[in-house]
Amino acid sequence: MQQQHVDIHNAITALSCALDLVGVDEVRHGKRVAIMARAIARHLNWSEVDCLSILYAGMLHDCGVSRVHEHHQLTETLEWDGAEDHCIRGADYLSACPPLAHLSAEIRYHHTRWEDLLASSVDHRLCLRTNLLYLADRIDMLQAPFLSTGHILTEYPAIIAQIKTLSGILFAPELVDAFAEIADVEAFWLAMEPEYLDEDLRSIGSHIPTTLLDIPALKELARLFSRVVDAKSPYTDEHSQRVAHIARQLAMDFGIKGYELEQVEIAGLLHDIGKLRVSEDIIDKPGSLTPEERATMHRHSYDTFRILQRVFDDSKIPLWAGFHHETLIGDGYPFKNGTKELDLECRIITVADIFQALAQERPYRHTMSLEYILDDLQSRVASGHLDAGVVAKLTENAALYYRLAVAG
Repeated sequence: MQQQHVDIHNAITALSCALDLVGVDEVRHGKRVAIMARAIARHLNWSEVDCLSILYAGMLHDCGVSRVHEHHQLTETLEWDGAEDHCIRGADYLSACPPLAHLSAEIRYHHTRWEDLLASSVDHRLCLRTNLLYLADRIDMLQAPFLSTGHILTEYPAIIAQIKTLSGILFAPELVDAFAEIADVEAFWLAMEPEYLDEDLRSIGSHIPTTLLDIPALKELARLFSRVVDAKSPYTDEHSQRVAHIARQLAMDFGIKGYELEQVEIAGLLHDIGKLRVSEDIIDKPGSLTPEERATMHRHSYDTFRILQRVFDDSKIPLWAGFHHETLIGDGYPFKNGTKELDLECRIITVADIFQALAQERPYRHTMSLEYILDDLQSRVASGHLDAGVVAKLTENAALYYRLAVAG
């Protein structure tokens, strides 16, 4: 079976960047949680394997959060009703992804009080690991307002004091004690600066060998993040997965096979990962977008391109996914590429994306009929935007493609 060398550390770091986009203004939350959790674990003499695992769990702990409004709750209060919802979603996403399934249980309970964990049937070791995520997550909520103002060095003693009052209630006493010991120095807090976070993560990753993932595992990694993206709105439910199915079938109809075919499907799954930055208020808006809202929407394909470059630096997946709003006459976005820069695979994903979007109900219109969609695609061919050959290939078996668009 075809395998791909993947730098799992860089992949998780890049995907954490994608999750950070949900916050729009509050970025690197996952990285700060990860670095703090790892520092506390190392102070407690956890094994290097466990320290690395908690680092990755920290970066991915909010993978169940897709919506900006939910992210605001995460960053504005210690506890709130419904906090467990994103924990359950995130655990479900991870459990279905073999390369990361071992992190699922830690994500599941990372907003559960320590006193409630002790009263549950959860294994004690898991209780400590998941509670460490909760502790680091809430520390970051408390410090975040002071990171941008530069006042953290005058405010951190109050943060330590507040966390201590929650020992044995929200957080495990041994974790609180370890935190209080290592956090009583300025260096702990100054390491949260963005450039230092990135440096430290690169340094940690430089000692980790690349991992061989087979194609099914690689696709499950892609599917995990497509589910996070599509959960932003009920109007985009399974959009990425259906685009991937359509693109794969089109590629097969063009005789594309082997690893190249699998890459087309992966690019289809991940083509909208940059949309995590876009507020659901824009995605769900029933009327026309303002120029500012349209500009926000337009940047998502560039964010997709840059994020995927970090994960798939030796493949064309970033190009095929990031160019899905380019046109043959060069008036698309974000690069305004034209015919020469757009591989057949790019053109396939573009057609698959438009076809599925038109077949799916959106807040500003109902589902379009197959006849309407084919007419729309032909008009885009006539205007020079879409590839005539790709649209013709889809039209040959239009009923099949429509089933893929509406049923997954």
